[in-house]
Amino acid sequence: MEDRPKTDLRQQPEQRAQASPCGVGCKSGADVRGWITTIAQRRNLGLSDPEAYARAWRMIVDVNPFPATMGRVCPHPCESGCNRIGKDEAVSVNQMERFLGDWALRADMSLERLETDEKPESIGVIGSGPAGLSFAYQMARRGYAVTLYERNPKAGGMLRYGIPVYRLPEAVLDAEIQRILDLGVELKLDTRIGRDISVEQLESLHSIVFLGIGAQSGRVLGIPGEPGPGSWTGTEYLRRVNQGERVALGRRVAVIGGGNTAVDAARAARRGGAEISLFYRRTRAEMPAIAGEIDEAIEEGIQLRYLVAPTEIIRNGETLESLVLTKMKLGAADASGRRRPLPVAGSEYRVGVDSVIAAVSQESDWSGLEPYHFDADASPVERSGKTAEHVWAGGDVLGLGVAGTAIGTGRRASEAVHARLRGLLEPALDPPDPIAVGPAKLDHYAERPRAAPQALPASARLQQPDAEIHLGLSEEQFLEEASRCLSCGQCFGCEQCWMYCSHNCFTRLEDVKPGMYYAVALEACQACGKCIDICPCDFLQIRSLEAPA
Repeated sequence: MEDRPKTDLRQQPEQRAQASPCGVGCKSGADVRGWITTIAQRRNLGLSDPEAYARAWRMIVDVNPFPATMGRVCPHPCESGCNRIGKDEAVSVNQMERFLGDWALRADMSLERLETDEKPESIGVIGSGPAGLSFAYQMARRGYAVTLYERNPKAGGMLRYGIPVYRLPEAVLDAEIQRILDLGVELKLDTRIGRDISVEQLESLHSIVFLGIGAQSGRVLGIPGEPGPGSWTGTEYLRRVNQGERVALGRRVAVIGGGNTAVDAARAARRGGAEISLFYRRTRAEMPAIAGEIDEAIEEGIQLRYLVAPTEIIRNGETLESLVLTKMKLGAADASGRRRPLPVAGSEYRVGVDSVIAAVSQESDWSGLEPYHFDADASPVERSGKTAEHVWAGGDVLGLGVAGTAIGTGRRASEAVHARLRGLLEPALDPPDPIAVGPAKLDHYAERPRAAPQALPASARLQQPDAEIHLGLSEEQFLEEASRCLSCGQCFGCEQCWMYCSHNCFTRLEDVKPGMYYAVALEACQACGKCIDICPCDFLQIRSLEAPA
């Protein structure tokens, strides 16, 4: 009898979970695939809808205590890498996060502690923006006594003073901050380090100090005629508006910049009845502001002027009269990866304006904190945020970024501090490489449109300046959107491997969870490779082993 050929074991399957692009792209570090698939697979897991919502919400707040807030203001970089884009449109992660955040507020969900024992060390946090609050939350839930020092009348940092209420209602932010305080965090408002408490006193009270001072000081343009009435920075203007002040801008307002602060300032000023022109030195393609926010600004009647830069403000006495602009052209790419704007000789012209709002950049205010001052570009700062012995930092003080980045830096610093105080191994900081669109077999999935939340029309926005624009997803939309997730790199129980296996290698588990639906019996496997070929999410990989001799 002729010998049968030996099975090539290199074609046997291996269950190997891979990182999803949404999770790797999340600046706060959330397991995006994990919480979405908990919703999508809730029936397989034996969960009711409220049970699935609660479990998914707790997965989010494990790293980000602000799902209702971030579901409104995050520019959702997690969505840009979604493999669903190769099929139709990205899963609406941001809107789903908001739904869960709002649901948890209505359900009066509370944050939970990770450790019940009280730690002996006291923690001082300077600044109650997203970085400081994130750090305080993570330390408090581990049993540390935490005191937050905030120089403003209310907590929240740029979330409160830099984002208009039509994007982020104050009640939503207040509720999510209160949950952190309910863990026992002490909040000292209207308290400025160097004025109300010295650095020396601070260090005598606390074993660890965290700097979450943000970058709330707007940079000026530095052009002739700028200092004086009618000239504002974007952060200063938004701060005054968010504090309830009525800022007299006049009829014609020029906003300078292309980022989120510039667009927010322009839209806030438009709600005051002014005619707004937003001037940007590059083109729409290079604007760093959220694309949807730019579209809505245009709908509200804001005029966008590209490839121009201000060079002088003309005044009649102290009264602002006009703005001198120079036309620009784009040259080679600069350090940001965008093409550098270059002035066009002899192209200067004037526009009449009553106010100018400069929203070109921001920086940290170190007054009173001089002993802690460091330059993130020049000083040695550990990746965890450690700047000196017993001192850590996070958020914009390490480099300008979105709120999700600040939340992530606060959490990572807390993990590093906790590890050092307790003698533990610090967690790894580098995320794994995500699964690419190639291995994910998109033909398995039906084409389905992305859920779109209801929104106020432009006319209603201007008539109701404080009204929230986006109204969120309905529960039906939320559940439908969860089912659009491809579960990239993780088993979602589609049964393809079980159905196509001719040798009964796959056995359904009794105790299932996302990513774990079947056991593989390799002793029965004939290494035909069919299961690997048909696995739509690329969870089944060719088994890793040495080639036979």
